[in-house]
Amino acid sequence: MNLKQSRRKDGRVYLSIEKSYRDEITGKPRNKTIQSLGYLDVLEQEYDDPIAHFKEVARRMTEEERAEKKLVLSIDMNEKLTAEATNRKNFGYAAILRIYHKLGLDVFFKNKARHENFEYNTNSIMIMLVVTRLLSPGSKKKAFEEKERYFERFNFSLTDVYRALSHFSSIATECQRYLNSQVAAQYGRNTKTIYYDVTNFYFEIDEADEFRKFGLSKEKRPNPIVQMGLAMDADGIPLHYELFPGNTVDKETFRPTIGEIRRNYDTGRIIVVADMGIITGDNIFYLQGKEKGRNFNGYVFSFSVRGGAKAFQEFVLSDDGYVGLDGKPADEKSDFKIKSRRIAREINVTLANGKKATKTVYEKQVVFWGRKYALKAKAERAEVLKKAHELAANPQKYNRATSYGAAKYVKNLKIDAKTGEVLAGKEQPVFDSTRVAEEEKYDGYYGIVTSELDMSDIEVVDTYRGLWEIEETFRITKGVLETRPVFVSLPEHINAHFLTCFLALTIMRLLQKETDKRYSAERIIDCLKAISCSHEHENVYLFDYRSEISDAIGEALGIDFANKRLRLGEIKKILGSIKK
Repeated sequence: MNLKQSRRKDGRVYLSIEKSYRDEITGKPRNKTIQSLGYLDVLEQEYDDPIAHFKEVARRMTEEERAEKKLVLSIDMNEKLTAEATNRKNFGYAAILRIYHKLGLDVFFKNKARHENFEYNTNSIMIMLVVTRLLSPGSKKKAFEEKERYFERFNFSLTDVYRALSHFSSIATECQRYLNSQVAAQYGRNTKTIYYDVTNFYFEIDEADEFRKFGLSKEKRPNPIVQMGLAMDADGIPLHYELFPGNTVDKETFRPTIGEIRRNYDTGRIIVVADMGIITGDNIFYLQGKEKGRNFNGYVFSFSVRGGAKAFQEFVLSDDGYVGLDGKPADEKSDFKIKSRRIAREINVTLANGKKATKTVYEKQVVFWGRKYALKAKAERAEVLKKAHELAANPQKYNRATSYGAAKYVKNLKIDAKTGEVLAGKEQPVFDSTRVAEEEKYDGYYGIVTSELDMSDIEVVDTYRGLWEIEETFRITKGVLETRPVFVSLPEHINAHFLTCFLALTIMRLLQKETDKRYSAERIIDCLKAISCSHEHENVYLFDYRSEISDAIGEALGIDFANKRLRLGEIKKILGSIKK
């Protein structure tokens, strides 16, 4: 409590006693009047020093309030735990709930279930799935078995969880659109630049089906997979995903995913950033949208140097035109150099009737070289070359699998197509130094092609470098969230699983945004897991963790994670205020 002195327009001073608190909805600090005292000049007729007197009153009120919160515990040191006791509960999930409700996801799922004949609460099920995906990832069965770790009334069965998955699948696209509008409203969306990439997720099954198919696994696993195309905004916040059968090639995922964004996400003109696996004439022509009166959009794509045309390679390797970061001509001592040119390039496009046509696009090609990139490429190749020398000297010790990566640097190497065994030939395998020298020429060089002719070279490179965030997102998805292996099999259940993961991923990224991106996803998750408590006495819970990160999260979201003890009623009040 504190004494407040307010000066009114007539110059008189009014005294009142106030108490500080946090707003239950916004989490921001507020003050409320506990007792109105009156005008100072009037109170001076009753008290020698009204200010000193009422400061003391405020102090005593504070002490009395604190005293009410003090509890004397009688501890029995011989007390035993009850059988299979699980007194430990997590409270860090309150931060997840804060974002979940700030985005209005509870409103969305409640509205979508309103006209359905469900005997269970689909919003409650989704909360459990999202929270456990972040704090204790695993199967749906595991999530259900661990639901008692949280202060929530998860009043549903495991069968209800699986039944709800079909419902979640049916509203997955609508949920993504709703989520986008909420992120834009609550946090702001920067969709001038959209980052796009493709990854896949494996299933621990031997036989493929119509959705889970054998394809090129990013993790080089032999299992059936599904493909995911993921788009993110310029701030690294997930925007939209699409799932595809496992045998869908990366470039074929581009138009369905970007098309959904263009049609339903109100982005305006966009510049899509992607790796070279997406570059096709059809995708470029589609993105630029020159047919059917669509708005013109742009792109920043990586462009293969080693796989480029001879004229492009000559342009890259020529020293002419390169400058350093200071804009001065680069020389052999430079650690970084960059140059660009504008060209008209012909691309092959598939027309509506299925026929191919040649179209001309006007692009800017930006190439740069970095010494650290060159040294990294040389270091990464060193181990492979060591293996290649051993392969050339003792080919009989290797087969197709064990010679992978090194075989391209060995001439006269013959491998049985069926068995994978190295075959003895007339000519002895020899190390191919010419191949090595050819590859080394391009170490450290990178190419980027863009439709943005007026964008500066450095801006093009910086824009492209933002693509690492989507790679980081995939790492978080597969590592922190343990999205795979996937433990459901029906297509609608698979779709619901990835919707859950998408919501969890978005909340994770927004937690990072709320804390000014000071902490990695791993550190935030570890922190939220650690904000836990044990049932100490009757309705009192004892907390044992506090850190810089928990303080930062609490301050950003308006949740006090610093209390050592809380009554159950206080915990429920905090959680209730978060959900308003």
